[in-house]
Amino acid sequence: MTSQDDRTPVLIGVGQAAERPTDADYRALSPADLAGEAARAALADAQASGDLAGALDVIVAIRQFEISSPGAKPPFGASNNFPRSVARRIGADPARAILEITGGQGPQRLVGEFCEAIVRGEAEAVLLVGSEAMSTVLTLNAKGETPDWSETVEGAVEDRGYGLEGMFTPSILKHRITGAIPAYALFENARRARLGLDRPTYARKMGELFAPFTRVAAANPYSASPVEKTAEELVTVSDKNRIVADPFTRMLVARDQVNQAAAVILTSVGKARALGVPEDRFVYLHGQGDANELTIMERPDLSASPSAIAAGRKALELAGKTVDDMAVFDFYSCFPIAVFNMIDGLGIAADDPRGLTLTGGLPYFGGAGNNYSMHAIAEVVPALRQRPGAFGFIGANGGMLSKYSAGVYSTTPADWSRPEARRAKIPYDPVPGLEVDTATGEATVETYTTTTTRSGPAIVVIARLPDGRRAAANQASEAAFAELAAREPIGRRVRLETDAEGFNRFTFID
Repeated sequence: MTSQDDRTPVLIGVGQAAERPTDADYRALSPADLAGEAARAALADAQASGDLAGALDVIVAIRQFEISSPGAKPPFGASNNFPRSVARRIGADPARAILEITGGQGPQRLVGEFCEAIVRGEAEAVLLVGSEAMSTVLTLNAKGETPDWSETVEGAVEDRGYGLEGMFTPSILKHRITGAIPAYALFENARRARLGLDRPTYARKMGELFAPFTRVAAANPYSASPVEKTAEELVTVSDKNRIVADPFTRMLVARDQVNQAAAVILTSVGKARALGVPEDRFVYLHGQGDANELTIMERPDLSASPSAIAAGRKALELAGKTVDDMAVFDFYSCFPIAVFNMIDGLGIAADDPRGLTLTGGLPYFGGAGNNYSMHAIAEVVPALRQRPGAFGFIGANGGMLSKYSAGVYSTTPADWSRPEARRAKIPYDPVPGLEVDTATGEATVETYTTTTTRSGPAIVVIARLPDGRRAAANQASEAAFAELAAREPIGRRVRLETDAEGFNRFTFID
């Protein structure tokens, strides 16, 4: 098999769709309708002379946030078979319909999976698609409107489940780390402490990292928030830019109130040629690394995710390229730490002139749920078509900095005669026994954040016990908040006590 053997997998079409409630032609589309629009755009982008929609034998859908956990309930209903709902909108009837697990790594991971499936003859033409309409849900709810988005579509669907294992532990959840924002805030503060930076200096660095993202988002027609911001605007606390979890202001976190969809079409080279797809549409995956990280309480260093970095390095290695060979990048940017982690590990400067995003990033372009990186792939394909022979890097993050898929792309043909030489999974070994559910005695603060729930504001710490194990603890007292404001908490000694309800409470003692 040569690099242009008929079985070689190739990306031939990409498409995006988006709408904002402020648009003059706003239609309040459902997730399935948005996904259908993106899929039609991808079909058109391929410029096939044959029936590409009819040739699709696999459609894989990314889960919307509203169906990403067991207790989630879509407010306006949902399709019982989302991939086939999309198929119905584009005139496709695939042999396989798949609903992917939760996580932002999904789009990039699926590209590698189905490139390999195409090589092995298990698929010929594959549509990857996802969408979110969370902004429309909020808009219609505010108006008191309740459309019915439920659909019943016949046909088999392979539901891969939620894939939520390892993201949280019972102790973490119990002590108010119940979502992505406080979890990533723990990592961000740990990185700041590792670098020895004070809070104002680190805030400035977060703003400087993301200000260029806003410029890209401002020029992207699919952006949810196409407004350029300065670094100072991003980190200055105000009524419109409150602290959502120390150290994050609202403008530094992923924007989930979006109406966005994206789609990617993969085929074999032989199928693409048979369908009359021009070869100037072809973009190849040259290398992919996939990785899972240890749970929050198992990680040796809470300031980084070495598995994610290893995934990025593996993608470059399999492509036979280095960071210096990349013309464009898109790093998953749900929070600054997700970008910092990768550029730290790959040796890329925050102000690299090539830029770190193609879309504008999750806080500004939009955090389209688990599907964001489908938009990144939909941006890298035309960017590389405009620069034949150049290479681009996509980094896709999922979970609590706990799942990562990285891909290297180019219009230069890739040799897939040995799929294992193009795609690899990074192994990891769990480290059991590091987490203590209840703890009493002295410990040292390793990282912290603040949270606000229905119970009110609280400080959450991860503390190291003298024997090296970790415990989560929280405290809501005015005295603790005063101490937090007055002094750096990381590295301080605390006394842990377990109350009658089984919660660990901490008190600063130095």
